Amino acid sequence: MTDATFEDGAERPLNLSAEDGDDLQVISAMVQDAVFPITEMRWERKARRFAVLLNRFRWEDREAAERLGRPFERVQSLLVIEDVQKVSSQGIDRADTETVLSLLSLAFEPGEDGTGRLELVLAGDGAIGLDVECLNVALRDVTRPYVAPSGHVPEHGD
Repeated sequence: MTDATFEDGAERPLNLSAEDGDDLQVISAMVQDAVFPITEMRWERKARRFAVLLNRFRWEDREAAERLGRPFERVQSLLVIEDVQKVSSQGIDRADTETVLSLLSLAFEPGEDGTGRLELVLAGDGAIGLDVECLNVALRDVTRPYVAPSGHVPEHGD
């Protein structure tokens, strides 16, 4: 048996879950450079659920697109965090409904007895912090892939 590769999931929608730090690293890699309007975030306080509808760059398809000379793709995906006790943010204006945010990574700082803080690190020094009872994260593609509007692989300046 061999480890899975990005190419193994290239033509199927992603449906991933994370219950520990290692799992979260995989999801973090998949959502790197996802963009979303600020209006596509929801915290359902009673359900203790935080969800974001992302426009995710399909990193798992990058090599195939380059090899075949076809356009890079994005796909809409739901990032859902369960067991959320508190949500806070910094560096973003939640009242500006025209804002489009860019997600750089997910980071988890464990606390006592399985609790912790999950941080959605955003471009431009923004962040969304979620105090969670336990790590319970899901990422699921919900649309068919579409041509990435920029036509380029996302890049980061050093």
